[in-house]
Amino acid sequence: MRYSEINLFGVFVSPMAPMLLAAWLGLMGLRQLADRSGLTRRIWHPALANLSLLVIILSVIVIGVGRLR
Repeated sequence: MRYSEINLFGVFVSPMAPMLLAAWLGLMGLRQLADRSGLTRRIWHPALANLSLLVIILSVIVIGVGRLR
């Protein structure tokens, strides 16, 4: 499992940056689904739930990318 830097127009970017962006986009989609379904009204601490969900999504992405390489 090797994560190498991404060359973005001469600037080396950590491989974690695109993974974090993908996790954030996934979180935004899941938050919209939760808002539409009324699930967010049942959550005691929405900010904590959002952070936990972001960490779970990011972990799945990192593990998935690590298994591909």
